[in-house]
Amino acid sequence: MRRHLRLTTAAATIAVALTATACATPGGDPASAPTDDAASVAPEGGRVAVAYEGGIVVLEAATLEELAEIDSEEFIRLNPWGDGRTVVVTTSEGFHLLDTAEPALTDLVFEADAAGHVVAHHGTTVLFDDGTGVSTIVDTDAFADGYASLPRTAAHTADEPHHGVSVVLDDGTLLTTIPDRSGAVALHPHNDHYDEHASSSDCPGLHGEGTAADEAVVFGCENGALLYHDGEFVKLDAPDEYGRMGNAYVSETSPLIVGDYKSDPDADGYLLSSVALIDTEAETFEVVDLPNGVQYTWRGIARGPGELAYVLSTDGQIHVLDPKTGALTDAYPVIGAWEGPSEWQNPHPAIKVDGDIAYVTEPATDSVHAVDLTTGEVVASVELHHTPNEIAIALG
Repeated sequence: MRRHLRLTTAAATIAVALTATACATPGGDPASAPTDDAASVAPEGGRVAVAYEGGIVVLEAATLEELAEIDSEEFIRLNPWGDGRTVVVTTSEGFHLLDTAEPALTDLVFEADAAGHVVAHHGTTVLFDDGTGVSTIVDTDAFADGYASLPRTAAHTADEPHHGVSVVLDDGTLLTTIPDRSGAVALHPHNDHYDEHASSSDCPGLHGEGTAADEAVVFGCENGALLYHDGEFVKLDAPDEYGRMGNAYVSETSPLIVGDYKSDPDADGYLLSSVALIDTEAETFEVVDLPNGVQYTWRGIARGPGELAYVLSTDGQIHVLDPKTGALTDAYPVIGAWEGPSEWQNPHPAIKVDGDIAYVTEPATDSVHAVDLTTGEVVASVELHHTPNEIAIALG
């Protein structure tokens, strides 16, 4: 049976609670879960999880061999837990854990009214419930001994529910969003409570988070970005009155961040043709327009070898972007040309990177491709029995 964790919302603005494993709730499918409690070991060679309408397919990373198809809900989202084995499956129940080594859905669910962002950083994974405003804070290695039960957690409860995000830094500082999504707050933990260290409300429409080198954290705003570094918030203004960055594509070994960028609030569709370049050391925000014919969606940028950015464009190519200059330095043909989705949830090409290898979905052909980003060579491809939507790599 599935083991669910329900976190109660405290009346106080900030609440911290250590929560032991909650009572099990009936309704799980015993056949879907791993049958032993052996230590959790990241699978050799890695795993790739791909969501489709009604389920998940797990692939062997090197060959893209199909290892399992697992039933789930009609629309799900996927995020790496951060331990090299576990993938978080966002469902109507909450955050459901997928063991990619088995591979199988475990019985473990962190219940949520509206499961949202999952952020893993330096040994801590944070789950944000948009429906309650609760950030559930968990050790990333919590499943090193298997998936027998839910681990102990800490929880922070925002003043109100909202579509938010949280990240925990090495010193324990919790960065989390303000409920009206106008900014963020830095909180220091003290036994049974948090103390506010710094805050900023200068980031309207805050969305997304990324952590660069030296734990410089960036949040996207509708008029630029909000940077937290060395204990302080700094607003980085966009050059346009409306200049929305909603996703930060980062490398934790580079001070340079690439962001998606939209300057027309009334533009139809989800295709974008400009990128934001942020230097967290110089505290600068620059916008670069991409060449004609190069467009992407929020699923279409990833960081990879050489600290470069890789843009999966509607022309079917991966364009190599230098975050220092914004110049496109190379292009690798991978998939057929495609059009942007009518709704953000609809299947459309996506790119995720692990080391030198990019994994690219091609919904038009029900395919997934592995691309060596050092050469541009497609090293493996697989045609699925379903149309791929979201994709996650079991990173760790």
